[in-house]
Amino acid sequence: MVITNKRFTLAEYLVYEDGTDKRYELVNGELVEMPSESDLNNAIAIFLLLTFARFIPGRLLRRGTEVVVSGFRATSRVPDLMVLTEESASALAGTPRSIILPDMPPPMLVVEIVSPGKENENRDYRYKRSEYAARGIAEYWIVNPEQAQVVVLVLVDGLYEEAIYRGDDLLVSPTFAALQLTAKQVLQAGEA
Repeated sequence: MVITNKRFTLAEYLVYEDGTDKRYELVNGELVEMPSESDLNNAIAIFLLLTFARFIPGRLLRRGTEVVVSGFRATSRVPDLMVLTEESASALAGTPRSIILPDMPPPMLVVEIVSPGKENENRDYRYKRSEYAARGIAEYWIVNPEQAQVVVLVLVDGLYEEAIYRGDDLLVSPTFAALQLTAKQVLQAGEA
């Protein structure tokens, strides 16, 4: 839901405060309120966070961290889960706001968990896909509980190549080669 007709620059967005605890994304200069996450989406994100924590240091894992991406106008996204590189973690250290700015190295992986509704699918499959690719994020996962699938997108020559996993398919991640995780395990995280 667009909050105002005003178009924000990135600088204006970074200092915007409305006195509430509402969360926003900046999408092509428009302030868009983020709805509350479903319990299932939260459970999946926490499951993945704990899974990745077995392979990498916890200081590289983020929930709620923003990343500024390319767009027609200023755009800042808040993935459900982010895995930083050592370089992006160093650039973020000590900053007053947990946001990966354009002059910082990109994270190595972002995960989006699709909320119900066609609009959310378009946002995660179409818009964020091109934005994250343009930002140079090496790997992008789309977890879709409604379609019972996990899409792993790997950046190759500036574009994402995708692999779709369902059921007992073992996820293949070039970033996390030692990962032994099926689509079913990810999608059923909220049921455990």
